[in-house]
Amino acid sequence: MMRLLFIVVLANALCAGEEQWRQSAFSEGSEGWSVWAARPEIAPRTFVEKMVNRGEPGSLAISGNSNVAAYGGWERKLTVSPGSWYRLTAYYRVVGMTHENLQVLARLDWRTSQGKRAGQPDYAWRVRPADGGWNRVEMEAPAPENAATAQLQLYLQNAPLATVYWDEIALEPVARPGARKVTVAAVNLRPRSTGGAEASVQKFLDLVERQVRPGTDVILLPEGITVVGTGKTYAEVAETIPGPTTGKLGAMAKRKNAYIAGGILEREGIAIYNTAVLLDRQGQLVGKYRKVYLPREEIEGGLTPGNDYPVFDTDFGRVGMMICWDLQYADPARALARRGAELLLVPIWGGDETLGKARALENRVFVASSGYDYPTYVMDPDGEILAITREDGATAVATIDLNRRYADKWLGDMRGRFMKELRTDIKAEP
Repeated sequence: MMRLLFIVVLANALCAGEEQWRQSAFSEGSEGWSVWAARPEIAPRTFVEKMVNRGEPGSLAISGNSNVAAYGGWERKLTVSPGSWYRLTAYYRVVGMTHENLQVLARLDWRTSQGKRAGQPDYAWRVRPADGGWNRVEMEAPAPENAATAQLQLYLQNAPLATVYWDEIALEPVARPGARKVTVAAVNLRPRSTGGAEASVQKFLDLVERQVRPGTDVILLPEGITVVGTGKTYAEVAETIPGPTTGKLGAMAKRKNAYIAGGILEREGIAIYNTAVLLDRQGQLVGKYRKVYLPREEIEGGLTPGNDYPVFDTDFGRVGMMICWDLQYADPARALARRGAELLLVPIWGGDETLGKARALENRVFVASSGYDYPTYVMDPDGEILAITREDGATAVATIDLNRRYADKWLGDMRGRFMKELRTDIKAEP
């Protein structure tokens, strides 16, 4: 029996080994590689560069060759197993690039045994700097059930003055990722006639204490919990961060063993900001976001806009925060998604529900809102509401899976396509 088990394990290892492929040395006429372009007149210049590499001689180079329409590059066909997951990694170095995110492309184009497209291509878009001016790009994706091969494609597009060098390229099978479940509880409460910030904040804390159950990962509160229902001005309730309110939120976060996000009025020197804070499970301040888009009413009330879209790493994934009027414009959610946010936490007073759905759909992210004149909900990347409440004193609770792929039959995984097709090179200013 043990001998049979050893043979099975060995056979599985050999099969897996056949699917593993990597290359870090290239020479003229590199076996297995071919060159592709949609039309000969837009083909970039492809060659093996002996002097640029990460250790072993040679790299695959693609040059725009002063061709404004250049699009194409290197390809290699690799065998895959239907339904199995794979990790693509590659290193690249660029010269003369103006919009690297758009112009450098690595993807897997899945094919059937007849050579037809199986499903839709998957794009590698996660990039991090490596040593010596190189960047490492990576992605994990499943081979479609009818796939027999993957066309590994390394392209340069619309970069006439640029050259990209590719090295240390690998495709290897990986375990199917398990679910990455996160339970979100968004609070719907509007305190009234409390007379002050402390009393309003306590209303939220009391509701959280009563309704949020053990096992919750994120608790979301609305915008301006220190001003709602107080009858006070922004300046009268503004406080420092850290300060009394973050201290109380932190204590609740620790008691519930959950992250807490919510909006308060922040004072720094003479400036007052409409700010969202994030506390971790130990009650420590993870970070804050200052509302970038202020409606004229807040500007006339003496508030100062923020100037950045930070993202925050948690123990379950990366989150971003937006506040109310930010939802009216496309760039806050877009910036957070491009920086890797998987879940957007939105404390909000009121707004356009259609735009909330648009932000989830166009960026392929989960969105959770906590509002007053706006519904409190948890929404998935397809714009489907998983939980919602409009009842005062209630919570919307949903468990989401950050590892779930939301792929369209005709368009593929739009998260990756969005990252590679977004035109950041065109200025919106007149």
